[in-house]
Amino acid sequence: MNRAELPLRVGLIGYGGIGQTVAALTDDYDGIEIVAVLVRTAPVGQTGAVPFVTDLAALREARCDIVAECAGHAAVRTHLPPLLASGMDCVIASVGALAEREVEISLTQSALSGGARLIVPAGAVGGIDLIAAARAGGLTRVTYQSRKPPRAWLGTRAEILVDLATLSESVAFFRGTARQAALEFPQNANVAATIACAGLGFDRTEVELYAVPDARDN
Repeated sequence: MNRAELPLRVGLIGYGGIGQTVAALTDDYDGIEIVAVLVRTAPVGQTGAVPFVTDLAALREARCDIVAECAGHAAVRTHLPPLLASGMDCVIASVGALAEREVEISLTQSALSGGARLIVPAGAVGGIDLIAAARAGGLTRVTYQSRKPPRAWLGTRAEILVDLATLSESVAFFRGTARQAALEFPQNANVAATIACAGLGFDRTEVELYAVPDARDN
């Protein structure tokens, strides 16, 4: 059997909502195998199909073909640079971390030195290919508007800017660049960051964030 016929060996960083969803999706594909899941502490009493590891060395030893980060900005800063530098391709879910200039520089330099790829998936937004194509064809302006029900902004800086509990009409509580949005609203700006990466960059992509009382979905 040649390498092309073998399952793609996938490693995961994190096993929260995103990590578990990715792991579940791979159950439907014979050509993909989860070979290691990096977590801080392996779940007590949970054994079997999920190959948990608790340190980066063990993740490397699993001989992954690609690693998907599903654990947040801290995991991006800590784990992706050494993996990329070792030549391992990585998919980043916490795209907003790239808004931090030092993180972007670290990941770029690590990928170049290791000859690896940092892959930014489309995630929750469609049309990324169109934005990338438009950039090559002379794209001059991109504005991303995020409209979510007030409850979606709980626990964020939006609570300081507007009274989410008493809203009676749609309110734009933030207007700025994608970089500012990703840094100020790290749990809600991954789509803005993805659009920035595909298009005009973090400092030329405009972002507007709305709390909409009658909205049921994002």
